[in-house]
Amino acid sequence: MAKHKQTKSLCDNCTGICCRYIALPIETPETRKDFDDIRWYLCHENISVFVEDGDWYISIKNACRHLCPETYKCLIYPKRPDICRRHKAKGCERDTDEYDYELHFTDDTQMEEYIKIKFDNNLTPSGRKKAARKKSK
Repeated sequence: MAKHKQTKSLCDNCTGICCRYIALPIETPETRKDFDDIRWYLCHENISVFVEDGDWYISIKNACRHLCPETYKCLIYPKRPDICRRHKAKGCERDTDEYDYELHFTDDTQMEEYIKIKFDNNLTPSGRKKAARKKSK
Protein backbone atom coordinates (compact mmCIF):
# COMPACT_ATOMS: atom_id res chain seq x y z
CA MET A 1 0.00 0.00 0.00
CA ALA A 2 1.42 3.38 -1.05
CA LYS A 3 1.94 5.99 1.61
CA HIS A 4 0.43 9.39 0.95
CA LYS A 5 2.54 12.46 1.60
CA GLN A 6 0.96 14.67 4.19
CA THR A 7 0.74 18.16 2.74
CA LYS A 8 1.14 21.12 4.97
CA SER A 9 -1.72 23.60 4.90
CA LEU A 10 -1.22 27.36 4.95
CA CYS A 11 -3.55 27.30 7.95
CA ASP A 12 -1.12 25.16 9.98
CA ASN A 13 0.98 28.20 10.92
CA CYS A 14 -1.86 30.69 10.85
CA THR A 15 -2.24 33.33 13.56
CA GLY A 16 -5.89 33.98 12.76
CA ILE A 17 -5.49 37.37 11.12
CA CYS A 18 -8.76 36.94 9.22
CA CYS A 19 -10.51 36.18 12.52
CA ARG A 20 -9.38 39.43 14.17
CA TYR A 21 -11.48 41.92 12.21
CA ILE A 22 -14.73 42.39 10.35
CA ALA A 23 -14.85 44.32 7.06
CA LEU A 24 -18.25 45.44 5.83
CA PRO A 25 -19.14 47.31 2.66
CA ILE A 26 -20.39 50.87 3.06
CA GLU A 27 -22.03 53.18 0.56
CA THR A 28 -19.61 55.07 -1.65
CA PRO A 29 -19.39 58.59 -0.25
CA GLU A 30 -20.23 61.42 -2.62
CA THR A 31 -20.86 64.57 -0.62
CA ARG A 32 -18.81 66.39 1.98
CA LYS A 33 -21.37 65.19 4.56
CA ASP A 34 -20.87 61.56 3.48
CA PHE A 35 -17.12 61.91 3.93
CA ASP A 36 -17.61 63.65 7.27
CA ASP A 37 -19.78 60.75 8.43
CA ILE A 38 -16.87 58.43 7.62
CA ARG A 39 -14.59 60.79 9.54
CA TRP A 40 -16.88 60.17 12.53
CA TYR A 41 -16.39 56.38 12.16
CA LEU A 42 -12.65 56.97 12.23
CA CYS A 43 -12.90 58.87 15.53
CA HIS A 44 -13.53 55.50 17.18
CA GLU A 45 -10.87 53.03 18.26
CA ASN A 46 -10.06 49.98 16.14
CA ILE A 47 -11.79 51.33 13.03
CA SER A 48 -10.33 51.89 9.59
CA VAL A 49 -11.91 52.55 6.20
CA PHE A 50 -10.48 51.33 2.93
CA VAL A 51 -11.27 51.28 -0.77
CA GLU A 52 -10.61 48.12 -2.74
CA ASP A 53 -11.57 47.70 -6.40
CA GLY A 54 -13.61 50.92 -6.15
CA ASP A 55 -15.71 49.65 -3.24
CA TRP A 56 -15.65 51.27 0.21
CA TYR A 57 -15.42 49.20 3.41
CA ILE A 58 -15.32 49.81 7.13
CA SER A 59 -12.97 47.53 9.03
CA ILE A 60 -13.55 46.84 12.71
CA LYS A 61 -10.67 45.23 14.61
CA ASN A 62 -12.37 42.85 16.99
CA ALA A 63 -11.36 39.21 17.33
CA CYS A 64 -13.87 36.42 16.95
CA ARG A 65 -14.85 35.05 20.34
CA HIS A 66 -14.17 31.52 19.01
CA LEU A 67 -10.52 32.17 18.09
CA CYS A 68 -8.27 30.42 20.60
CA PRO A 69 -5.75 33.03 21.83
CA GLU A 70 -3.04 30.42 22.44
CA THR A 71 -3.26 28.28 19.28
CA TYR A 72 -5.12 30.68 16.94
CA LYS A 73 -7.36 27.78 15.95
CA CYS A 74 -11.11 28.00 15.61
CA LEU A 75 -12.85 26.53 18.63
CA ILE A 76 -16.02 25.80 16.63
CA TYR A 77 -14.35 24.72 13.38
CA PRO A 78 -16.80 21.88 12.51
CA LYS A 79 -19.76 24.26 12.88
CA ARG A 80 -18.14 27.55 11.86
CA PRO A 81 -20.26 30.08 9.93
CA ASP A 82 -20.54 29.83 6.16
CA ILE A 83 -18.50 33.01 5.61
CA CYS A 84 -15.59 31.28 7.38
CA ARG A 85 -16.04 28.13 5.26
CA ARG A 86 -15.86 30.20 2.05
CA HIS A 87 -12.64 31.95 3.09
CA LYS A 88 -9.81 30.45 1.03
CA ALA A 89 -6.21 30.06 2.15
CA LYS A 90 -4.94 31.17 -1.26
CA GLY A 91 -4.45 34.93 -1.13
CA CYS A 92 -5.38 35.16 2.54
CA GLU A 93 -4.09 37.86 4.86
CA ARG A 94 -1.36 35.55 6.21
CA ASP A 95 0.11 35.27 2.73
CA THR A 96 0.97 38.96 2.36
CA ASP A 97 2.48 41.77 4.40
CA GLU A 98 0.53 44.53 2.70
CA TYR A 99 -2.89 45.06 1.27
CA ASP A 100 -3.34 46.66 -2.11
CA TYR A 101 -5.84 49.33 -1.08
CA GLU A 102 -6.62 52.23 -3.35
CA LEU A 103 -7.24 54.32 -0.22
CA HIS A 104 -6.81 53.46 3.47
CA PHE A 105 -7.80 55.71 6.36
CA THR A 106 -6.85 54.76 9.90
CA ASP A 107 -7.93 57.90 11.76
CA ASP A 108 -10.14 60.97 11.49
CA THR A 109 -7.30 63.40 10.73
CA GLN A 110 -6.43 61.49 7.57
CA MET A 111 -10.04 61.77 6.41
CA GLU A 112 -10.10 65.47 7.34
CA GLU A 113 -7.07 66.06 5.10
CA TYR A 114 -8.65 64.02 2.30
CA ILE A 115 -11.83 66.11 2.55
CA LYS A 116 -9.78 69.33 2.27
CA ILE A 117 -8.01 68.07 -0.82
CA LYS A 118 -11.15 66.65 -2.44
CA PHE A 119 -13.49 69.57 -1.78
CA ASP A 120 -11.29 72.59 -1.10
CA ASN A 121 -8.18 71.94 -3.18
CA ASN A 122 -6.34 71.94 0.15
CA LEU A 123 -7.03 75.63 0.72
CA THR A 124 -7.22 77.13 4.18
CA PRO A 125 -10.28 79.33 4.95
CA SER A 126 -8.29 82.49 4.11
CA GLY A 127 -7.02 80.86 0.91
CA ARG A 128 -10.60 80.08 -0.15
CA LYS A 129 -11.56 83.74 0.40
CA LYS A 130 -8.66 84.87 -1.80
CA ALA A 131 -9.59 82.35 -4.49
CA ALA A 132 -13.21 83.52 -4.38
CA ARG A 133 -12.10 87.18 -4.75
CA LYS A 134 -9.94 86.28 -7.77
CA LYS A 135 -12.87 84.46 -9.41
CA SER A 136 -15.17 87.46 -8.93
CA LYS A 137 -12.75 89.86 -10.72
